[in-house]
Amino acid sequence: MLLSFLLLLLALLSLGLALLTVFRVPVWVNWRLALLAGEFGWCLSVVPLLVGWIAWSRLPDDGAILGPVAAMSGLAVGLLMLPVARGWWMGRNLTPALTRAFGAAPPRPASSPGPVQTHDYAPGLALDFYPVRRTDGRPSPCVVMVHGGGWDAGDRAQLAVFNRRLARMGYAVAAISYRLAPKHPWPAQREDTLAAVAWLKARAADLGIDPTRLVLAGRSAGGQIATAVGYLGDPAVRGVMALYAPHDMRFAWSVSREDDALNSLKLMRQFLGGPPEGRDEIYDSASGQALVRPGRTPPTLLVHGTIDTLVWVRHSRRLAARLDEAGVPHFLLELPWATHACEFTPRGPAGRLTTRAVAHFLAAVTQ
Repeated sequence: MLLSFLLLLLALLSLGLALLTVFRVPVWVNWRLALLAGEFGWCLSVVPLLVGWIAWSRLPDDGAILGPVAAMSGLAVGLLMLPVARGWWMGRNLTPALTRAFGAAPPRPASSPGPVQTHDYAPGLALDFYPVRRTDGRPSPCVVMVHGGGWDAGDRAQLAVFNRRLARMGYAVAAISYRLAPKHPWPAQREDTLAAVAWLKARAADLGIDPTRLVLAGRSAGGQIATAVGYLGDPAVRGVMALYAPHDMRFAWSVSREDDALNSLKLMRQFLGGPPEGRDEIYDSASGQALVRPGRTPPTLLVHGTIDTLVWVRHSRRLAARLDEAGVPHFLLELPWATHACEFTPRGPAGRLTTRAVAHFLAAVTQ
C-alpha cells in the first residue's frame, strides 16, 4: 500500500513538472521549476522512468495502480525529453536562418582570454573587464554586458558564466554596474551605460579592444537598457543582443499587474516614476522599440522563451515586427519550451541554441 502511494505520488509530481515544458507556469508556482523542467528535463526523465519500471516489476497484477502510474510516467518522460527534441529540430535550420538575417559568420581568429580586471569607469561605478588576446595581434571586439534584476537589483557578476563563454569565443566583455531604482530612476541607467561606453572607447588601446566594434547586450531588465541605449545611433555599436526583455514601456505598463510573478507595476513605478500619463519623454526614451530608425538601428538578436511568465514573449515579437518594418537586420530565437533565464546552463537545449546564435551574430556583425 505504501509503495503504491509513493509511486502514484512520484508519477504525479513528475507529470506536473513535465507539463511546465508546454504550459506557462502559474503565478503561484515558482517560475524556476519551469526552468528546471525545460533545461534539465533530459536528466530528470530518469525519475519517471524508474517509477514506471518499479511499478511494472513490483506491481504487475495491480491494474488500478500500474495503469495510472505507467500512463503518467510515460507522458512525463515524453514531455521532459520534448525540449531536447525541439532543440535538435530547431538547430538543424538555425545557421541558415541566422545567415539570412545577418550574413555568413567568418571564422574566428585564435585567441585566449585573460584574467578578469575590475575598473572604475565613473564615481561609485565599476565594470569587470574580461580581456582577450588574439594571436594576430589585432584589437578584439567588445561586448558591453548589462545585467538584469528588475532595475532594482542584480550586479555585474550576475552573468559571469556567460561572459566567460564570450571571452572563450574571442570577444572582450565589459560587464558594467549601473545605478539602481528606486533611488536612481531612468534615465540614470542610460547615463551610466553611455558613460561606460565612453570610458571603454577612451581606453581602448590599453584594453586591447576595437572602439569601433562594440555590441550592447543584456537579459531581462538589462536587455531593455541595451536596446534603449544601443538604438541611439552610435555607429560604434555594431549590434544589440537582448534576451527576454521588454522594449515598449507603455505596452509593458499595460500588461503589468500587482499580483504577477514580479509585481511588475511596483518595478515600473520605481523605474519610470509612475504610469505613462504625463511621462511621455521618460517612457519613450526607455523604449527601444520607439527608437528604431531605418539605417540607424544596429542589427539585433533577440532570444525569448514562448512560455516565459516573467516577461512575456510578446515583448520580443513586437520589437521584431518593428525592426522588420524598418528593414533592420534581426532574428528572434523563440524557444517554445523555455522560460526566463533559459540560457542559464550551456548544456541545456536553450543554452546550446543561444550559444550558437550568439556566436554567429557576434562574428557576423563585428567582422
